[in-house]
Amino acid sequence: MALREVGSASISYFYCDFRDEDKQSHRNIILSILFQLSAQSNLCFNLLSKLYSKHDKGAQTPNDSALIGYLNDVLCLPNQDPVFLIVDALDECPDNAGMPSSREQVLDLVKHLAGLCQNNLHICVTSRPEIDIRTTLEPLTSLRVSLHEQTGQKEDIIKYVSSLVYSDTKMRRWREEDKKLVIETLSERADGM
Repeated sequence: MALREVGSASISYFYCDFRDEDKQSHRNIILSILFQLSAQSNLCFNLLSKLYSKHDKGAQTPNDSALIGYLNDVLCLPNQDPVFLIVDALDECPDNAGMPSSREQVLDLVKHLAGLCQNNLHICVTSRPEIDIRTTLEPLTSLRVSLHEQTGQKEDIIKYVSSLVYSDTKMRRWREEDKKLVIETLSERADGM
């Protein structure tokens, strides 16, 4: 963020939300990246303006191929400052509906972006360790951090659940062994969340 604030880097952030279909679409991730980067760079803005003009000043909707082409152009601009792309909660994209599913499309987009091999492009994807996501992303990673295997993560969950149990006015009246059972059960089943 400090680099971005002084104009030495660009950052794009997209949160995949299971409650909002628009936040699960690879197309919307591409659009979000383009808009965010164009707001931070005149070069990116100029490319996005060309896309807008080429599609009758917004009257026509560009297809996915055109959007990916412009995204490639934006990310491959010569002498560009570092670009950081963050896709948060990828596991919230469903993996069940459609062929390919929205999760598969987002994973394909991440693979495509990683395949650009741009030294200035840094991609961060967060997710629970779902098998399809791990299988796709692990070969692409230079650095992997797993919070699910960290004792600090488990301790934070226990502290959070305990604080809820002991601060709730109705639960305060429960027997101590019931409170402990609730804390243990919820903490074990949280699976890092």
